[in-house]
Amino acid sequence: MAKETLTITDNRTGKTYEIPINSGTIRAMDLRQIKISEDDFGIMSYDPALGNTASCNSRITFIDGEKGILLYRGYPIEQLAEKSNYLEVAYLLLYGELPSKSQYDAWGHNITHHTIFHENIKKFIDGFRYDAHPMGMLLSTVGALSTFYPEAKNIFDPDSRKKQFHRLIAKMPTLAAFSYRQTVGLPYVYPDNDLSYTGNFLNMMFKMTELKYKPNRVIERAIDILFILHADHEQNCSTNAMRSVGSSLPDPYSATAAAIAALYGPLHGGANEEVLNMLSVIGSKDKIPEFIKRVKAGEGRLMGFGHRVYKAYDPRAKIIKQIAHEVFEVTGKNPLLEIALELERIALEDDYFIKRRLYPNVDFYSGLIYQSMGLPLSIFTVLFAIPRTSGWLAQWEEMLLDEERRIVRPRQIYLGPDKRDYVSIENRT
Repeated sequence: MAKETLTITDNRTGKTYEIPINSGTIRAMDLRQIKISEDDFGIMSYDPALGNTASCNSRITFIDGEKGILLYRGYPIEQLAEKSNYLEVAYLLLYGELPSKSQYDAWGHNITHHTIFHENIKKFIDGFRYDAHPMGMLLSTVGALSTFYPEAKNIFDPDSRKKQFHRLIAKMPTLAAFSYRQTVGLPYVYPDNDLSYTGNFLNMMFKMTELKYKPNRVIERAIDILFILHADHEQNCSTNAMRSVGSSLPDPYSATAAAIAALYGPLHGGANEEVLNMLSVIGSKDKIPEFIKRVKAGEGRLMGFGHRVYKAYDPRAKIIKQIAHEVFEVTGKNPLLEIALELERIALEDDYFIKRRLYPNVDFYSGLIYQSMGLPLSIFTVLFAIPRTSGWLAQWEEMLLDEERRIVRPRQIYLGPDKRDYVSIENRT
């Protein structure tokens, strides 16, 4: 029977080392024994952007990018999107199992009754300029929440952690909606505890003068499914930020603010916005061949195609594509949809993209849905942050309770000058 080890021969010294293999990985610290002398630091691995480095053990989300598989705690994303709702999925991510009826009722009650925040937070939001980006407001206000809940620093108290889970998941839609209303100059709408999680979010976003807001069921369900699809996605940039910052043991609000900052970037949470910009630049179906030609010549990028992990069709994109048609029956067809469909058809038949395994990802159609609901581009990334909060918190707690947890502190390869002596300014050439 083959041994679960890796044999390495150092050609500098002729020495051979046997490194254990566990779950298809070797421990980077095992490489440190490979030295040319006793005072040598030892071998390190070099992996820019951590493209082939496992930074943790996790039991939350599984992705098989080659086969287009995404599982939350073992459940296929397709089943959860069809049969579940976001609050149930959030519970699953945090606690590892789907809730019983009584557990779900208690969970929903706790989330519903933590949606309102301190009035001083509203004043904080009022302090932003009228043209402030909603994501910047969300980043700031979530960080500010740590000053309102000082007990959140008791991160090793399970009851305290649970209360912060309730608060963060409950307040994110309220903060997001208030940020949006502030940018468009509309009065804030307070939560309605009679509505569902996503129905209440739509209420705070769109209620005008009606006494009781009634969300459209198709739109409400579409948002719920989009929230499920965005709830977690393994060790992406923002989740890595949540774990990395969390390893220094701050409160979860501070760590979540760091994750939001990572999500703010156009290469992460802002990708669906870039898709809409691309479709707008193309302008019409007849201009797609010329656009494809420029992309293949390296003169542009096909936004919404390809993924760092997926080398097959993103399973979330298939679900969103179906949702888009259902939403458009209510809102009217987004004029960019025909361009998107034709662009996808042409790209999936082109050997250039087939060989590079570039398929539509989750961002390709989600922006079209949000835009058809009348939402501005600036709010799109905020809509990503709301559901991802449950995934961030699940990953944060898993990191916190990991027996191997240590503060994150990567190594570097120093390429600067050797030691040199200081020269006074009058003697420098």
